[in-house]
Amino acid sequence: MPIIQLENLVKRYGAVEVLHGINLSMAENEFTVLVGPSGCGKSTTLRMIAGLESVTEGEIYTDGRPIKHLEPKDRNLAMVFQDYALYPHMDVAHNISFALRLQRRPRAEIDEKVRKVADMVGLTDFLHRKPGALSGGQRQRVAMARALAKDGDIFLFDEPLSNLDAKLRGQMRAELAIMRQRVQRNMIYVTHDQIEAMTLADRIVVMNNGKIQQEGTPEQLFKQPVNKFVAGFLGSPPMNFLQAELLDEAGTLFAKGDGFKIALSAEKARALKSRTASVTLGIRPSDLSYDPNASEAESLDLSVVVSEYIGAQSVLLCRCGQSDVTVELKSETPIALGETLRFGVRPGAIHVFNRTTEEAL
Repeated sequence: MPIIQLENLVKRYGAVEVLHGINLSMAENEFTVLVGPSGCGKSTTLRMIAGLESVTEGEIYTDGRPIKHLEPKDRNLAMVFQDYALYPHMDVAHNISFALRLQRRPRAEIDEKVRKVADMVGLTDFLHRKPGALSGGQRQRVAMARALAKDGDIFLFDEPLSNLDAKLRGQMRAELAIMRQRVQRNMIYVTHDQIEAMTLADRIVVMNNGKIQQEGTPEQLFKQPVNKFVAGFLGSPPMNFLQAELLDEAGTLFAKGDGFKIALSAEKARALKSRTASVTLGIRPSDLSYDPNASEAESLDLSVVVSEYIGAQSVLLCRCGQSDVTVELKSETPIALGETLRFGVRPGAIHVFNRTTEEAL
């Protein structure tokens, strides 16, 4: 499978530049997820790879071969769109085999390929139905099967699950993960849903405002975000942010803010030596735990405003001074609304960001 490289990709619409020099390399058989908020440039990047958008500046390479001048049909790729794009007058079998029939492949080869991919995505019993008789999830499977039947080197997915309800999205995520194991191809997947990115990707590329903010494995981006944007975008519930000033008291570095004064670890203190005094602290909701016996220097005193029961876990919306703080904990933990309770902070779980540049310190 090809190595895909994007070199200084720029996209302009008139005087408006929406992509600002994207550089990215995707390895063989890698499932790469481009994730970010609406308007960040992820779908534009995907469509440039597909040949559906022109490249203003820069180049796209597959195995060192420039392809930006090639028509989409000559790039040996297949694409799954957000809106399925199925032919309503054709049954499932004919939708899957459409590209193969255009290529005038032998009938036996087409039938074998249709049976193979239909079995792969669970459509064997639906081959003679038309799209109007299928559910949304089944239609999306047809779109995926059509892409698989084309047998390209690269598969592109443009937010394929965004039109599905929450339960069906979860089911389709699992099916995509299984398909990923069975189909050894380069896959580039665009989504605004960070849960899809975390559960599917070999590598995540976080984008914002037409630039790549960070790339790496899901674990790397979750544990070592390079800036406040990445830290806040990945993780559900999202990371809490508190404004603080750094104070050195008798060799211990404290972060003091509205309603709290918390000690930072010795390792973090060494990393922050001679850094700016005004910072933003980041603490994930899962790194806070109810602990009335925690020391003041290792905890936050929070006033519980709202408790959301979601089964095995509860999500608490609390107040710390004038700031909102979210806590995620086991639902059997006894919590009363309106109380001010002490929550210990897991050692080493505090992220520190420059308040001005928002870069991780």
